[in-house]
Amino acid sequence: MSVLVISGTGTGVGKTVVTAAVAAIAVAQGRRVAVLKPAQTGVAPEEPGDVDVVAALAGEITAAELRRFPDPLAPDTAARRVGMPPVRPSEVAAAASELAQTHDLVLIEGAGGLLVRLDPDGGTLADVAWSLGAPVLVVAEAGLGTLNATALTGEALRTRGVAGAGIVIGSWPEEPDLAARCNLEDLPSVANAPLVGAVPAGAGVLPAAEFAQVARRALAPSLGGEFDAKEFTGRFPA
Repeated sequence: MSVLVISGTGTGVGKTVVTAAVAAIAVAQGRRVAVLKPAQTGVAPEEPGDVDVVAALAGEITAAELRRFPDPLAPDTAARRVGMPPVRPSEVAAAASELAQTHDLVLIEGAGGLLVRLDPDGGTLADVAWSLGAPVLVVAEAGLGTLNATALTGEALRTRGVAGAGIVIGSWPEEPDLAARCNLEDLPSVANAPLVGAVPAGAGVLPAAEFAQVARRALAPSLGGEFDAKEFTGRFPA
């Protein structure tokens, strides 16, 4: 796959670090990688955004950001508040297609969840994935409350005819509680999608070289790594 869309089940689930992990593995394999952030919200013009975080962790990538809005809101709302044009799915798809012509892998990192509105017409990241025929990698939380959001995201993908690339736990705790341990089996079931990774909590502050090693262990072969869901689940009996 040359284009992969990465969406969270909500905000603050570890989406940017997972994007960096996928990118780091691909860069280590010698692939040309581009990371596209359609809408960066809640960041001032001079501050680093998500693509900058990915670049710092993953290394040699092409970082692209289509629009930046100062308020930490949904992209459509954030654009409306400051009188800027919204980011439309067609614009995102066009930018991704152009990047795909000169890169081996294009990662599109969404803002928040799959159905967060990008524009006043209700365009979403799901529309971007559908128009490109690109699969969506879903980043989920580890603990209590994650099953419903993950199930809804999986249902939205299936309803729209968008392929799923699996579920990655964005921040796996060092000492997982009962809910997190049970969710290793329950997340794939409710999402009807395989568990293809679990990134350790705190990985986003590691030096780039160490992060690349962690990324390889944290993501499954379908994403270029070594993660074995059955072996990992067996290490944390419920």
